[in-house]
Amino acid sequence: MSDNQVDAAEYRTVLGRYPTGVTLVSAADSAGPFAMVIGSFGSVSLDPPLVQFMPGKESATWKRIHATGSYCVNVLGEGQLDLSNSFFNKEVDPFEAIDWTPGPTGSPIIAGCVAWIDCSIETIHEAGDHHIVVGAVKGMGEGNSEDKPLLFLGGSYGSFGTVPEN
Repeated sequence: MSDNQVDAAEYRTVLGRYPTGVTLVSAADSAGPFAMVIGSFGSVSLDPPLVQFMPGKESATWKRIHATGSYCVNVLGEGQLDLSNSFFNKEVDPFEAIDWTPGPTGSPIIAGCVAWIDCSIETIHEAGDHHIVVGAVKGMGEGNSEDKPLLFLGGSYGSFGTVPEN
């Protein structure tokens, strides 16, 4: 527990004003493919190419990803909300209903995503109740360039729209 006196509910509300993309961070082990929904994904470095995501320390899925040493970030499109939600149902394996191919590290590239970034785990930093996982990019690709990414803002999902220039 921190000595900080920030109200947790206010913290969530304020940070909920900042939109995030919706990704599926996938990996595969001897039991098969698996993934977790992550909104805390971002670029770290161009040279060398590094990205990051932040799983909860207690996440069982994160522990499986860590054990594999690699993962693929699948950037979801605006039409993939149901796919995202399917990964919250622990009684059904969403991979039984979707198409995917192994990326350069063997981690699943999920069909229909806006983009994918395949990585090996470079470093892991502890940060409160989460880890900051930095990955070295081993491969990447784009989906349909017309697809808009799925976004999350203030407890709701949406997509990106451009602002008209004056």
